[in-house]
Amino acid sequence: MPARPGDPLAEYRRKRDPARTAEPVPAEGRPLPVGNDDTFVVQEHHTPRGRTGERVHWDLRLERDGVLKSWAVPKGPPTVPGPNRLAVPTEDHPLEYASFAGTIAAGEYGGGEVTIWDAGRYATEKWDDKHIIVSFDGRRLAGRYALFPVDEKAWNIRKLDDTPPVGNRADELIDVPLPMLASPSTMPTDAEDAQWGYEFKWDGVRAVAAVRDGVLQLTSRKGTPITVRYPEVATLPTALAGHDAVLDGEIVLLDEAGRPDFGALQSRMHRTGPEVPQLAAARPVTYLVFDLLSWDGEDLLDRPFAERRRLLDGLGIAGHRWVTTPWFEGDGSGVGADVLAASQENRLEGVVAKRLTSVYRPGVRSPDWRKIKNVRAQSVVVGGWRPGQGRRSGGIGSLLFGVPDDEGRLVYAGHVGTGFSDQDLDDLQRMLTPRKTSPFAGTLPREITRDAHWVEPDLVGEVAFSEWTADRRLRHPAWRGVRDDLEPDDVVVES
Repeated sequence: MPARPGDPLAEYRRKRDPARTAEPVPAEGRPLPVGNDDTFVVQEHHTPRGRTGERVHWDLRLERDGVLKSWAVPKGPPTVPGPNRLAVPTEDHPLEYASFAGTIAAGEYGGGEVTIWDAGRYATEKWDDKHIIVSFDGRRLAGRYALFPVDEKAWNIRKLDDTPPVGNRADELIDVPLPMLASPSTMPTDAEDAQWGYEFKWDGVRAVAAVRDGVLQLTSRKGTPITVRYPEVATLPTALAGHDAVLDGEIVLLDEAGRPDFGALQSRMHRTGPEVPQLAAARPVTYLVFDLLSWDGEDLLDRPFAERRRLLDGLGIAGHRWVTTPWFEGDGSGVGADVLAASQENRLEGVVAKRLTSVYRPGVRSPDWRKIKNVRAQSVVVGGWRPGQGRRSGGIGSLLFGVPDDEGRLVYAGHVGTGFSDQDLDDLQRMLTPRKTSPFAGTLPREITRDAHWVEPDLVGEVAFSEWTADRRLRHPAWRGVRDDLEPDDVVVES
């Protein structure tokens, strides 16, 4: 149906079939309602990514001139002043959408689950093509915010003051630091040993746990809320005896021998639906705690690692589904080498060496933390697949993958056809988005490209391998699983 000239909802209607979606779809030609330009809503939007995966983003909508001006905010609006967050403009929505929550049918535009994260009133201080300044009065959003374009397709949103939300603190999304990261390296020498502390490296998913007013919030390495995925950890606040804290640690799923099993954890990493409690009861995870970032509102990030670690040890955090991990302080006698040998004997992933004086640098991959792996594993970006044969005929036989170079180009690093379960292949087929051209930089071998199916390079996985070859390929790679806690630009050469 042709759009009316000047119709601000034409694009919204074009993308939706009112017979198939539960969303409000006003009839074409209906006059726009007259409002006060003071209503806002933030909707949390979960969209499927394969059978077991999903993506989540937040949609900010501001009433303006009879419609809701809208932005998709991948990491959610900031609730403390300082950081900018990406806000991508989307089509105008009808005012009725301010109260919409529910299910958008699979196969429809935006199919998935929508809930209202916050809603309320706002006041406009400035509104033009280059700058929007508003003040929110919501449960989670409060105070002055700025929205401004950074290029033709992207804006940023920033909180300008420290006005606290007016709602229940337990309902807020708590802003917490992104995890500090370790650099791939070698074990400190015996001469350096006394300057370092050593921990085992756990084969799981990084998670920051924030406890406020007796309520737990878990966030991933990228800052995404993941609390609903691991309900068995929900009673962690009881171990803190009424105190608020921010902890850093790793979520693992232990096998019968008590070792982390990353492959088994795959079945939990992507689930948020009604089956989660049953999965948690059948194969519960454990939260391994190894750092203390805040205690009763006191920021500990600038304290030395050794001091933070001793404070954490003094809390005695231990329970059925969480535990404080051991650490070992170097004394010049080769403690690090002993810890590495113990990790190998117990078939663990490796060791993390942390400089005793190191402060916590959120989101930074620091040489003050070193990871030494027993298992050679590499995060990779999937850029295509080749068809299988025999039992795999018609589906994925192998994945084509690469690693970004220093300029951000995806450089081909090999293909992997082992390590997949049938469920993995079914899930991957649904997670990958087809494209017409290769996402890899440069020319690939003809034997690879002749039957390749290219995909958007937005899925990160992990492979085990034996070595890097002289032409920068991974030898004998085996699939370990999807890493939905990583984005493509997080991938670096691990070995």
